[in-house]
Amino acid sequence: MADTPDDLLPLPLDALHRRLGARMVPFAGYQMPIQYEGIIAEHNWTRESAGLFDVSHMGQVLLPLADDAALETLVCGDITGLKPGVLRYSLLLNDDGGVLDDLMITRRADDLYLVINGAVKQADMAVMRAGGLAVQYREDWALLALQGPRAVDALERLVPGVGDLRFMRAAGFDWQGHALWVSRSGYTGEDGFEISVPVAAAEALAEALLAEAEVKPIGLGARDSLRLEAGLPLYGHDLDPATTPVEADLAFAISKRRKAEGGFPGAARIMGQLLNGAPRRRVGLAVEGRLPAREGATVWVGDSQVGVVTSGGFAPSLGAPIAMAYVTTEHAADGTALEIDVRGKRIAARVVPMPFRQKNYVREGAAA
Repeated sequence: MADTPDDLLPLPLDALHRRLGARMVPFAGYQMPIQYEGIIAEHNWTRESAGLFDVSHMGQVLLPLADDAALETLVCGDITGLKPGVLRYSLLLNDDGGVLDDLMITRRADDLYLVINGAVKQADMAVMRAGGLAVQYREDWALLALQGPRAVDALERLVPGVGDLRFMRAAGFDWQGHALWVSRSGYTGEDGFEISVPVAAAEALAEALLAEAEVKPIGLGARDSLRLEAGLPLYGHDLDPATTPVEADLAFAISKRRKAEGGFPGAARIMGQLLNGAPRRRVGLAVEGRLPAREGATVWVGDSQVGVVTSGGFAPSLGAPIAMAYVTTEHAADGTALEIDVRGKRIAARVVPMPFRQKNYVREGAAA
């Protein structure tokens, strides 16, 4: 059943979005900005300069440090060996090895800090509590993402020292007497930061960032096209409880020690797929012509359906349509010619490596 306006929650920055002229839409139980000046313009600005995203619909969760081993019974990452200030991308799994959510986990001095997907955050926390974890939901903290090659210039002026962070590293900072937790990470394929800020200070921080010449507000529409070009899956579309990490091409999220020891949900099935292959795989598709293939479009070889599109659209940085799809493994090799049924018309496509566009992360060892 679709959300009605009365069911939807406002973001902490709702009033600011409306003042900025955002078009608001329902998403993950919230009223969220889909665009301000236009999706393509916002996409290109983020690739070239810096875009500010309100991602406060995401769930921010704290766990006691002592829960690290218990958390490992629910996810496939190495949490007990995680060093302070390091982020780990991991997967919350069901008993069959299906993905309940993808999430970020950071060990801090006094706790574990998790960022989970907005649409499933209540379900995630229920799974964690059922697993004996002492979940603290940070409902009074907002989450902003500043993304793009000039994000570091703008944020460093307001929060000195953030430029010393590297990709998938995080630390605490202060801004005008307010504690911030900042990670060098994001969901666009660009360099950038995610900033956890108390709700009481969120609007002032957002306005301060938007006052910097490099920064413009960016909506959900461009967030989706940016992450699609980066080959990043969206939970509920490219990931779901019927899909394993191996099928999703996310086997890298299974830490080396966990592969050796197991002990995570669905380990037998997942290890079997790592050894023997999975029946289907998430792949990238370059789509011929100008007509985009959307979620749900079927993928064909001759008279045989071999897959289905889970995300698709026009890629502004490439000037062409692209898609992600799950296809049978025999048709998943790079270069494989396929067809997509788009509104009853067969469109030629071929399997290509992801990301569709090179990522621009500032990794450990890079010059400041």
